[in-house]
Amino acid sequence: MSLANVKGLVTPQTPKGFQDYLPEQMAVRDVLIDKIKKVYQRYGFVEIDTPILEYLVTLIGTGGEETNKQMFRLESPEREAVALRFDLTVPFARVLAQYRDKIKLPFRRYHIGPVFRADKPGPGRFRQFVQVDIDVAGAASVAVDAEMVAAMCDVMHSVGLVNTEVNGKRVQEFQVKVNDRKLLDAMLYGCGIEDTERHRQVLRVVDKLQKVGMDNIRKELGEGRIDESGDPIKGVGLDARTIGKVVDFISIKADSRAAVTEAVAQILPKTELSDAAIAEMRELAAYLDSLCVSELDAAFDPSLARGLDYYTGPVYEAVLPGAPECGSVMGGGRYDGLVQRFLDTPIPATGASIGLDRFAEALIRCGKIDENAVLTKVMVVSTPGVPYTELLRAAAELRAAGISTDVHISEEKCGLRDKLALANARVIPVAVILGESELAQGQVNVKDLRAGLEQRKGLQDREEFRKAGKVGQVTVDRAKLVAAVQEVLAKYGL
Repeated sequence: MSLANVKGLVTPQTPKGFQDYLPEQMAVRDVLIDKIKKVYQRYGFVEIDTPILEYLVTLIGTGGEETNKQMFRLESPEREAVALRFDLTVPFARVLAQYRDKIKLPFRRYHIGPVFRADKPGPGRFRQFVQVDIDVAGAASVAVDAEMVAAMCDVMHSVGLVNTEVNGKRVQEFQVKVNDRKLLDAMLYGCGIEDTERHRQVLRVVDKLQKVGMDNIRKELGEGRIDESGDPIKGVGLDARTIGKVVDFISIKADSRAAVTEAVAQILPKTELSDAAIAEMRELAAYLDSLCVSELDAAFDPSLARGLDYYTGPVYEAVLPGAPECGSVMGGGRYDGLVQRFLDTPIPATGASIGLDRFAEALIRCGKIDENAVLTKVMVVSTPGVPYTELLRAAAELRAAGISTDVHISEEKCGLRDKLALANARVIPVAVILGESELAQGQVNVKDLRAGLEQRKGLQDREEFRKAGKVGQVTVDRAKLVAAVQEVLAKYGL
């Protein structure tokens, strides 16, 4: 029995599949959200929010059978069946129907919030995660889908991801893949697969391509396979000839959006559905050209399916080749039929969503975001004998100048070296050191902690290490405190 149990204490732990976010992680999130919001606001999106709880009837059946299984189902105090939202799209469809008299179409919104799925926890996979969504309701033209793709590319650019072509060789730090569910439907109907549920089964299998590879896709389309854990995965049951047609279609690749479209047109059977789908892709390609979205940034990919059942037209997904283990970091598509679940009047809509935690992890792996983001710019510390009033007065001056400032106030005995070590551990770039003798002379010490750390790198000799500790420290008139701190921060663009 543990000591905690003996004393009757509760063991501190998070539920399975959930995680806490400490200051460093929150700082990365804040930086990322700020960049994303600025892009979305440039595109005219406005922010909304909705409850994390929805009536079960609102959510059930919208995302497909697998999503139904992953819902956290609860009961309200009134004994009503409710559930935690599994995405932000279905609540948006509900909002459009509920506030039809207040929301004027077309309507552009962005939404940032946690969603919940009772999925099997694993590396980078949690049961609560934050999504950042954009959606446009009330516009049926794929011109709006082109804007979705353009916004996705601009988000990638805003975080420092760049695609280049050097001597004919493509160097890609991101790619937005684009397809159309109508193309996939036309292909499946052309294969003689007319059952709606069978369509969904095939699309769910194709959606796994990047995760499991083509060989496993062939097996799942046929008799099934055994996964890495030894569990059997039931197959769709297609015959070898049909599997070959599906594989040929999703294997199409070309150097341009136009070339992919023409290759798809050659392989699809000539039907009204395939003609309409090809025309839509050509139109989408023209709009992407109008928005100056490069072929490097956004490519047509017939293998892209997207797993949710409510997609009805163009679908899109962003991946970072430098972090393939993270999978897609952003995705979405057109869902023209979803609002009709709540409203007789059809409202066409399209949207895209970022998985914030996965995106942050991928950017860290690609070296595009600093894990040690600066949270606080200054820590005010003192030598023994300096009253707290002096520390608080200095902090107030710095904060009034818009400089985020921490004050080291502790009842524990703590030397100056320990205080500065704490500031370094928190990635605080500047320390203001108040000493009795300096204050008596109307002075204060300002220390550039980054300069000190840089100077001490690789030093082994104790005396040299001690001398290096004074690097970056200056003594200034007390009245010039704010100016001296601002000068140090300016060196680092802070």
